[in-house]
Amino acid sequence: MTPRELIDVAEVPGGDPLRLFRRGDDFMIVLDRNELMSSRMSGSEEALAEMTLARLAAPERAQLLIGGYGMGFTLRKALALMGPDGRAVVAELVPGIIDWARGPMAELAAGCLDDPRTQIVMGDVGAAIAGARGAYDAILLDVDNGPDGLTRLANDRLYTMRGLDAARMALKPGGVLAVWSAGPDAKFARRMGDAGFAVEEVAVRARQNGKGPRHVIWFGRK
Repeated sequence: MTPRELIDVAEVPGGDPLRLFRRGDDFMIVLDRNELMSSRMSGSEEALAEMTLARLAAPERAQLLIGGYGMGFTLRKALALMGPDGRAVVAELVPGIIDWARGPMAELAAGCLDDPRTQIVMGDVGAAIAGARGAYDAILLDVDNGPDGLTRLANDRLYTMRGLDAARMALKPGGVLAVWSAGPDAKFARRMGDAGFAVEEVAVRARQNGKGPRHVIWFGRK
């Protein structure tokens, strides 16, 4: 078996560090003993973009806010589906994640960070949401494993009633809040409805081939 090689360590503001590993052609981002992301499993992150855009009236010119770059699967799929008038603002808290995308994982990034429709904002996606009013057709959150987070306690506020209210205010009428999660969370789904969203819950597989762990995406329409 090919050994796993540690490539780099990235500090997380207010949280424990992330480590980037490589095994052969595959990359893994790890927190302590938890594998948060793997280049082998992109299916549900791509589905986050594809299914969100499918729920918009004009996906080709969508104005998106993506919370968390990760390995770029969601961003790349969104760019592939949008036209030249689309725009994706990506809020990433951890500078090392972007450094990795431009460095050891540059081939995986496939130029998405330099696409003229992409804007990278270094900072908390919660701040980006709070500073917007009716600005986005969709907000896509793939932050810290979902509502039951691992990385950073401050991420929890995104999924509180106050955080959901802020997201609703940042969306245009008819806009969509899409939330990725590693697993189901009935309390969060109810809270999303209580915050004024029409909620749809979809189970998706982690791998593109329809295999792997089952993840959850909630779509809330304003």
